[in-house]
Amino acid sequence: MGALVEHSCWLAYQALVERNLDAAAQIATQDKSVDQLYRQIELDCIHLMSGEASVSQDMRLLSAMMQLIRDLERIGDYAKDVGKIAVQLFPYPPHPQISRVGLMLDRCRAMLAMSIESLIHLDDQLGRGIKEKDDLVDDDYDSLYQLLVHPPQPPEQLEPIVLLVLTIRCLERMADHATNIGNRVVYIVTGQRI
Repeated sequence: MGALVEHSCWLAYQALVERNLDAAAQIATQDKSVDQLYRQIELDCIHLMSGEASVSQDMRLLSAMMQLIRDLERIGDYAKDVGKIAVQLFPYPPHPQISRVGLMLDRCRAMLAMSIESLIHLDDQLGRGIKEKDDLVDDDYDSLYQLLVHPPQPPEQLEPIVLLVLTIRCLERMADHATNIGNRVVYIVTGQRI
C-alpha cells in the first residue's frame, strides 16, 4: 500500500510539474487499489485483534497500523486531487512558482518514503525525524501562499492561482499525514505518543 501511495505521489509530480496528463489519469485508477488495500488491511487488523491475547507491542502495532493505513489512504487521495488539479491547470501556461510547488511536492514524497522506511524497520528515531521535514513543508506552504495570493503584479487569470493554492494545501496535508505515520511508529516501538 505504501509503495502504491508513493507511486501516486510520483504520478502527481509528473502530472503537475511535468504536465503529463497520462500520469494524472493513472492516479485515479491506482487510488482504487489503495482503497481496496486499506479496507483489507483494516479487516486483517480487526481479525488479529479479536484472536488470542497479544503482548502490548503487538496490540500497539495493530492499533497504530489501523490508524496509519488511514494516513496512507489520505495521502493517496491528496495525490489524486493534485492529479485532477494538474488537468485543470493544463490549459494555462506554467506558473512562475511551479518549480517551488514541485520542490514542496518532492519534500512530501521524501517524507512519505521516510515514514514507510521507519515503519518497515520499526525505526522510532527515523519516525521522530519526519517532524523536522514537516516544518520545511509548512514553511514552503506559508511562503508559497503569500507569493500566490499577493503577487507583485495582479494576475491575468485567477483560476490558476486558486488551483495552485489548493495544490499547496493538499501537499501540506500530505506532509502532516506522513508525520502522523512517523509518530505512530514511535508509538509502536516505545509506547509513547508524540
